[in-house]
Amino acid sequence: MKNTVKQSFKELLTNRYLTVLSGSVILLAIIFVIYILIAVRPSDLQLITHYTAYGITNLYRSQWFYLWSFGAFALLAAFLHVAIGLKLYLSKGHPLAIMFVWLGLGIIIFAWIIAYAIINVWSPV
Repeated sequence: MKNTVKQSFKELLTNRYLTVLSGSVILLAIIFVIYILIAVRPSDLQLITHYTAYGITNLYRSQWFYLWSFGAFALLAAFLHVAIGLKLYLSKGHPLAIMFVWLGLGIIIFAWIIAYAIINVWSPV
């Protein structure tokens, strides 16, 4: 197992484009976590976390620390997309791996947009 991981990272380092793209995905996720840690402040206010429109429209509220899950999601998505992209590079080739890592970058940017919108609506004063 240890040799497989080392060999995989050696293969990753041989492809400069995939290495830079993977590094930027992880860097963006870390910057997003730092943004979440700075922007989210403890408050007694509850924020809307779930919406249903089946029959009667309901808005479900939850505590402020729900927003930390966005940061955890970004880290998990970044590491999984890089790992799966590396595995795809080894088994299927360059184009599919690049596409999958770009998808990870898009998912983190989308999570950032959603978190930014929720924080701006919620923003405790």
